[in-house]
Amino acid sequence: MGKIRFKKVLLAGVLFAIIAQIIHTLFAFGAMGFYTDPKYFSVWSKLMMPTAGPPPASFMAYSLTFGIIGGILIALGYSVLKKGVLGKTRAMKGLVYGLLVFLVGALPGYLAIILLINLPLMLVFLWAIESLIIDLLGGMIIAWINK
Repeated sequence: MGKIRFKKVLLAGVLFAIIAQIIHTLFAFGAMGFYTDPKYFSVWSKLMMPTAGPPPASFMAYSLTFGIIGGILIALGYSVLKKGVLGKTRAMKGLVYGLLVFLVGALPGYLAIILLINLPLMLVFLWAIESLIIDLLGGMIIAWINK
């Protein structure tokens, strides 16, 4: 088990959240048609869409807060597992860890969404690609910080 340095875990978690927020925003522009389609309004949470239209400013605060919490948890996981993550360089270890996070954490959730929630398959596919990119980049950042 690796040594846990909580300051590095916190920093990595915050940076993970910032990267995730940027990528989420870029993907949201491409998927905006899905978010503005009235037939899906009932699917979106009241935090994201209390009324028809764009999310309120408070949604960004929630999104960043939840992103930081998730980033800290993922960084904490790397701190515990880093000695067992494959790769000779920090970048490769980060990519391997990011792929592992995606395969174990995100992908099963997207498969469940397809089964449980009436959303367009293309939107779920875009979310999965978005998560893969975030997890790979985030994994590299986490590995770089937690050397």
